[in-house]
Amino acid sequence: MKFRPCIDIHNGQVKQIVGGSLKDQGDFADENFVSGQDAAYYAKLYKNSGIKGGHIILLNPVASPYYEETKAQAMQALRAYPGGLQIGGGIHDQNAKEYLEAGASHVIVTSYVFKDGKISFENLNKLLAVVGKEHLVLDLSCRKKDGAYYIVTDRWQKFTDMKVTKENLQQLREYCDEFLVHAVDVEGKASGIERELVKMLGESAGIPTTYAGGVGSFENLRELKKLGQNCLDVTIGSALDLFGGSMEYEKVLEFCEN
Repeated sequence: MKFRPCIDIHNGQVKQIVGGSLKDQGDFADENFVSGQDAAYYAKLYKNSGIKGGHIILLNPVASPYYEETKAQAMQALRAYPGGLQIGGGIHDQNAKEYLEAGASHVIVTSYVFKDGKISFENLNKLLAVVGKEHLVLDLSCRKKDGAYYIVTDRWQKFTDMKVTKENLQQLREYCDEFLVHAVDVEGKASGIERELVKMLGESAGIPTTYAGGVGSFENLRELKKLGQNCLDVTIGSALDLFGGSMEYEKVLEFCEN
């Protein structure tokens, strides 16, 4: 299990939010933590710790008056740690290369590939033609509905018709280098992991996969490691002391390394 750090940017600031609260209307989110530091500060911190593969997420849509400020923060972070961070949020075939050239190791994509509630293999192949499989992370962030986990898009606000299943994971991993999966219903709540989802990912993902959502204690980390068969990497947001939580960053690194 590797620790994968995060830099979530909303309204031009590094934040930790309750994932399910995010609304494009009014650029609203329930905030757990708003940092006084910029995104580049965290990028340098992760670089100094020698941690690769963390993700920057832009949480404002392009139409937002805050978008350019949010993007500027993201670009500063990429320049501060070239090759060390991935980036997601509004990525498509026309702008993906810009982020790779700015220093991103991978681009993270959901809404462009899972468009209008369905998977678009046309868009997926357009993206692959630009960035290559080795630079693509598919974000399969999901919410539970009718007993199944469905991939959600547009900053986790819209359900698609695609479920996170063993068969779909096997199909999708042929198109990307990694998966990123936020368990949106518990994201930002530090209330425990989505056990059923973690178990499925551990059994079926088959490529590097980062799980995010609900980790609030070292007991949760132990559970994640066990249920995920030590095959999943982890992101911790609101529970981490860097973002106002109680889990010490250095101890988390030590736990994951061991």
